[in-house]
Amino acid sequence: MTGDARFFARTGPHALSAVAAAAGGVAEGEKLMLTGIAPLQTAGPEELSFLDNRRYLAALRQTRAGAVIVHPDLAAQVPSGTRAIVTKEPYLGWARAACLFFPPPPTRPGVHPTAVIEPGASVDPSAEIGPLAVIGEAAEIGPRCRIGASAVIGAGTVLGADCRIGPLASVTHARLGARVYVYPGARIGQEGFGFAIGPAGPETVPQLGMVLIGDDVEIGANSCVDRGSAQDTVIGPGCRLDNLVQIGHNVRLGRCCVVVAQVGIAGSATIEDFVMIGGQVAIVGHSTIGRGARIGAQAGVIGDIPAGQEWIGSPAMPAREMFRQFALVKRLTARKRTSPETANQAGEP
Repeated sequence: MTGDARFFARTGPHALSAVAAAAGGVAEGEKLMLTGIAPLQTAGPEELSFLDNRRYLAALRQTRAGAVIVHPDLAAQVPSGTRAIVTKEPYLGWARAACLFFPPPPTRPGVHPTAVIEPGASVDPSAEIGPLAVIGEAAEIGPRCRIGASAVIGAGTVLGADCRIGPLASVTHARLGARVYVYPGARIGQEGFGFAIGPAGPETVPQLGMVLIGDDVEIGANSCVDRGSAQDTVIGPGCRLDNLVQIGHNVRLGRCCVVVAQVGIAGSATIEDFVMIGGQVAIVGHSTIGRGARIGAQAGVIGDIPAGQEWIGSPAMPAREMFRQFALVKRLTARKRTSPETANQAGEP
């Protein structure tokens, strides 16, 4: 069964009707109590599973799961003995149903004896402050926040309700909205990479901005979000940053952007709403990525990208243009291999 009890607290069992309601789907048939979740291949008669990819139809047909969340087009493929929970968005339904069985652990209000709360800091009584955590002077910790072991909340920093700051993370020079999750080891609000070149070498430019983070943002483990120089760095509501992401000073991310691991966004770039950025992408500073654009993994972006377009490659270009170039190069190399000159050079008659 998925979810080792040593690490994950499970609720339930839950009735089929309750699971279907949580998933935003519809289920028919006799009453059924479900005790947990599992993949199609291993789920048992009292467990829930899902299918969102036709490549796993064979596993669906052979599953022993008690219920499966599926798209209406695939409901007929569910084997007898397994109940279908039908929804047009199976993966979203699975996420919500999984949260029914495995809700986030509740905050345990209180301050650990080894934590340091500096003078003037405001900590809501419902917040949880872990061992060796440091809350700076005049910082504000909102209701039901959880501050992990050895985390640092800098002076004047404000955390909205239900924020979670992972162990060893640091948040300074920042204002966070509600339900922001900063994963372990992340660094929010450190000094940006700003300097001027003088006769004796680089001279640091003071970084006097902040980091403003909207509601429902997640920032992955060991990621870094630099504070602004003269402006603020902004992470819009609903954004998801994977592990090991670097956001430079003055960068502005719009709503619900997705940034995959090892992406680097240089200073003063603007990423508009609903942009998706693949792993290891590099984006030059002072560029604008238009609303809804998609950038493929390992792309090197050296200028603006219009809204709604898909770009790949390094230097990045529209995906269709890149594929045309690939096709042209393939044809040219194939022609060279079969040309008479090539055959003569190889000693062929």
